[in-house]
Amino acid sequence: MKLTSVLAGLCAGLSLALTAAAPASATTVLYTQNFENPTGFVNRIGDLDYVPVNNLYGNQPVGFQFGNTYTVETLLVGGNVAWGGNGYQDPQGRAGRYAIGMLSTVQDDLLGLSFNVGSYAYLNFQLDISSIDLNCCGGSFDPGNITAPVFRISLYDNPTTVVGVGSGTVLDFEDITGTVGPNAYTFDWTNYTVALDATGNTNGNVTLRIDLLQGGYAAIDNFRIAASDAAGDTGNVPEPASAALVLLGLAASAAARRRAG
Repeated sequence: MKLTSVLAGLCAGLSLALTAAAPASATTVLYTQNFENPTGFVNRIGDLDYVPVNNLYGNQPVGFQFGNTYTVETLLVGGNVAWGGNGYQDPQGRAGRYAIGMLSTVQDDLLGLSFNVGSYAYLNFQLDISSIDLNCCGGSFDPGNITAPVFRISLYDNPTTVVGVGSGTVLDFEDITGTVGPNAYTFDWTNYTVALDATGNTNGNVTLRIDLLQGGYAAIDNFRIAASDAAGDTGNVPEPASAALVLLGLAASAAARRRAG
């Protein structure tokens, strides 16, 4: 068989493998946020800014607004004020310069994000969560014992399109649990993708609520939110399938054999 025929066949197989690896269902990415560009962040006390999240991250993109209850703080990572100058440490390198912190005790902090999912069946939410604590503002909020954080991620029907933290009909929810970090000022991130069933909404408008149920205080970061007909699909570009990599290797091997002959 001629080399060109071998390579043509292998390339055809490679194309099929890559096609199989691609998501089969339509997905629309609604929102991404890594919290790296706060507008007017001020290190007010203990390596954090306690103004509402919407003050720092509203209009990213233009027109988008957060809803929140009580103070949902923005933490400065790598500062030198909190924890006797240790600041907040991120050995995994997941947070960048900023992360968002929430209370479960003293005050029940809530964060809300509203979207229109159209006729899609799911709102899929990818995020990182971590244990952490505060060295100010009445903290420590988990004194003497770092606890694994438990977040409840809920999806509410929002027919009036009001910006808030969700009320009325709960369409779906999921509880997710993080890990216990080495100390109060060091993040230990866990990545989750939560698939929330959006069917039964009135007109496509929904509100995503984030609520810390357990842990005293904890952090969230790196949001990616998508509407999809496939549970868990957030529109990420998939890695090449292992079969595709094998086919590439075979093509190179065949070419090498022909040259050697």
